Amino acid sequence: MATATYPPPPPYYRLYKDYLENPKSAPEPPPPIEGTYICFGGSYTTDDVLPSLEDQGVRQLYPKGPNIDFKKELRSLNRELQLHILELADVLIERPSQYARRVEEMSLIFKNLHHLLNSLRPHQARATLIHILELQIQRRKEALEDIKRRREEAQRLLKESLATLDGQ
Repeated sequence: MATATYPPPPPYYRLYKDYLENPKSAPEPPPPIEGTYICFGGSYTTDDVLPSLEDQGVRQLYPKGPNIDFKKELRSLNRELQLHILELADVLIERPSQYARRVEEMSLIFKNLHHLLNSLRPHQARATLIHILELQIQRRKEALEDIKRRREEAQRLLKESLATLDGQ
């Protein structure tokens, strides 16, 4: 049955068999999930809050607080990462046994970069939404102008037709 080309509907379709005659006969949908839930073996939460680095057990390399200069901090962490990559190359050549510490430091920098970028996601979502809405407004204004232009053309053609009919 599971591999059939056209499998039968799931058994709960019977709950909706009288829906066309009586829409109130269908069961109410379940209430939305609040708090934590398990999906595909992973535990998730409905709270959409970015946990701090300390909550994740990671040392924060940039200053704390609400007034973070993201551009400055991202550049700083990027430069630090570049320096650590060069140092890792030197360590791998001269003292290969000490590479693990350098890789750990680079991992810390990557986690901080990732957290900073994730902190900007709400701003990115707002900017994207604003851009989409502006495009929609622009398209609607263009459509309105097109309608006005076609209406004027139709009125002009009607006047010409009336003038032609009156002239005969």
